[in-house]
Amino acid sequence: MKIALDPTPFHHSHALLEFPKVTAGLGYEWMQLTPHADFIPFFSHPRADNALVADLKKAVKDAGIGISSLLPVQRWSGPDEIARQGAVRNWKRIIQIAVELEVPVINTEFSGRPESAEIAESLFFRSMEELLPIIESEGLTVRIDPHPDDFVEDGLEAIRILRGLNSDSIGFVYVGSHTFHMGSDPLSIMAAAGTKLGTAYVADTFDHHRSHGLRYITNPPGNAVRVHQHLRIGDGDVDWDQFFTGLAGNGFFDREDSILVSNVFAEDESAPEVSRFQLDTIRQQIARVTTA
Repeated sequence: MKIALDPTPFHHSHALLEFPKVTAGLGYEWMQLTPHADFIPFFSHPRADNALVADLKKAVKDAGIGISSLLPVQRWSGPDEIARQGAVRNWKRIIQIAVELEVPVINTEFSGRPESAEIAESLFFRSMEELLPIIESEGLTVRIDPHPDDFVEDGLEAIRILRGLNSDSIGFVYVGSHTFHMGSDPLSIMAAAGTKLGTAYVADTFDHHRSHGLRYITNPPGNAVRVHQHLRIGDGDVDWDQFFTGLAGNGFFDREDSILVSNVFAEDESAPEVSRFQLDTIRQQIARVTTA
């Protein structure tokens, strides 16, 4: 299993090619590359040419770490058909970059719109008809997170949709800070995912259902918004004993291709300290649930 750092908190203070050195300096052996203006921006064609990819590959090697995974976010489930076609085109270049970097896993999101879930699901499968043969032929694994405000947010339903793709190259991402949008039942979701659960993100959040649904108030009332955070472990309402126990019960920690990502976004001003805290706490929790 790999424990990886999401370097997003360092985007404002470091250049792309500095991320490997930053990651190593914080004690991590792996890094997940998330959307970045110089690499693969949100909803856009990758900005990286072959020269930049080669420079990044060298920076990773020089730092003595590895890239566990890429995390692109594209509108491959619509709602606009022209944008969907563009997303498929973008995905083809993303796959090329992953192959060149020798990164076997791409983590991503369903995207699409929850208010038109049936149409978005149809567009998602249309995109997959074109992309899945390429993913499989390149020996990659794509793992998908039912992100808040995607066309599917419920964890169990997301697993059903992924199962419908009928491919061993497709997996599931469980995000700790999305727990209360996915159904607030991590043990059932992790058990149902089985070996498709290949990536988990470690970040805390508050339960927006508490206080009669009034923990967060938006105006005007009834806004179709999704609120969550990416806090450090212990700063929110996620049951971390349950989270790590569920992963252990799933067999997650026993699989070589499992990836556990620290992705705290809420505390850029103390990102180094928080990143070290996350790594230490993750290791302690894994030791707790795997030592019998």
